[in-house]
Amino acid sequence: MNVSFVADVGGTNIRLAQIEQGKLVHIKKYLCSDYSSIDAAIKAYFAAHPAVTFSAGCLGVACPVSSDFISMTNNNWQFSIAKLQASLKLDWLGVINDFTAVAHAVTILTQDQKEQVGKGQAHSHDNIAVFGPGTGLGVKHLTMTNEGWLALDGEGGHVDFAPVDELDIAIWRFLTDKYGHASAEEVMSGRGILQIYQALAKHQGVPAVFDDPADITDRALDGSCALSRATLNQFCRIMGSFAGNLALNLGTRGGVYIGGGIAPRFLNFLKDSDFRARFEAKGRFRDYVANIPTFIITEPDHGLLGAMAYLAQNYKG
Repeated sequence: MNVSFVADVGGTNIRLAQIEQGKLVHIKKYLCSDYSSIDAAIKAYFAAHPAVTFSAGCLGVACPVSSDFISMTNNNWQFSIAKLQASLKLDWLGVINDFTAVAHAVTILTQDQKEQVGKGQAHSHDNIAVFGPGTGLGVKHLTMTNEGWLALDGEGGHVDFAPVDELDIAIWRFLTDKYGHASAEEVMSGRGILQIYQALAKHQGVPAVFDDPADITDRALDGSCALSRATLNQFCRIMGSFAGNLALNLGTRGGVYIGGGIAPRFLNFLKDSDFRARFEAKGRFRDYVANIPTFIITEPDHGLLGAMAYLAQNYKG
């Protein structure tokens, strides 16, 4: 039996799955450090399923994809796409950036795999924006072409942080003093939570007790630390303003989606925050963005889903 497979390849883990009737099945995670190459890791997965023949695959990799040669950012794997395809005896192999995969995932998410924040109605086949606070800040836009969805490349996570209120200005000053420049990634990421916390501590003239973003988030959610709660509130406000900017940049009437590993941890907190108010606070264009929906991706396997969506669109076998 011929089947297709997908993989989500990070610095620490590689997750693989098969595609069966448009669904992900047989999901398996391996430690990258257990294998000398990506070739060896994928072949270990193939060997665990001897009854099937793998004919096509798509890999979402956590590094730039601009040529045949791929060099992983956070582990020592390097490979040629063409040579890997030949070694795996595949008819077709797609290799895309991991956040390109996240972007493609939003085109096939079900209602159970996302949570809407605020009002708005998505327009089918209209432009979409997706961003994901995590270790860094990934940003993509999607537009529909005659060949299907196209993810537009860019480095939107490194645009200037644009302060909106007085607390934002305090955070901007803190980051500018520290780095000489304040980028969006320095506030919307794991370290961004910590840096907002440190900036607000300095602004309030109180000690910064915690140095772990997870601790700050936990204290905010259980209400045991006022500074942590203020930090998470400001993080949500900043995300709202940034999401609204993305909506304006490309007229994303298909929606703005938040992926990554951070936002789903405090979904209810975010829904109760000023995220949506800041999203819509665009002056004369308030009504324009008010009709654009915002979503949190709650599906943990959205990287694999996106690789599947990309494969389905591009593999013609």
